[in-house]
Amino acid sequence: MADGPTPEVPVRRRPGGRSSRVRAAVLDATVAIVARHGVTALRYDEVAELAGVNKASVYRRWPQRDMLVSEALTRLADQEAPIGNTGDLRRDLAGFLVAMAASLSSPLGRAISSALHTAEGSAELRRVVQSFYDRRTSTLDQRISQAVDSGELPRVDTHLLAELFTGPVHLHVTRGVKDFTAADAERIVDVILAGIRATR
Repeated sequence: MADGPTPEVPVRRRPGGRSSRVRAAVLDATVAIVARHGVTALRYDEVAELAGVNKASVYRRWPQRDMLVSEALTRLADQEAPIGNTGDLRRDLAGFLVAMAASLSSPLGRAISSALHTAEGSAELRRVVQSFYDRRTSTLDQRISQAVDSGELPRVDTHLLAELFTGPVHLHVTRGVKDFTAADAERIVDVILAGIRATR
């Protein structure tokens, strides 16, 4: 559990009807509770209360806790650090790393990371946690694949390369000595791209 107060994820009203609003509210509430108490302490009645919905509505849509946590974390990961394709690979990669560092450094990001590290209860929960971390880098993986397909990069293990890019960001944020800057991101990108391109 993270030290200090954990910011609650606001339950936002969204277009698309009551069903989509209920889903969004429940998933927001789930993220907030995981950040505050961890995965294993998640209780449906607390989720329902924070989301402002009936507990039966939560059970009906997500009959298993792991299903609920998995969907909530997948949604969070998708929102965290998007990556564009501007045609400038270096800019796209550096921008992604800066956005990722900001997400990891936020109070919510730190709380989620701390909570997930304590999720040792079951094989399914471990799978959910691993899925969350994989999802964080999936968009980066896709952008690298596009660069390979266009000839900007040689054939490469895209998942391994995504981990090479994101690993230093995790280390930098975990140390917490100084802020992660655009210059830091550009140095990481330049070194890795130079090494990969040298293997042509």
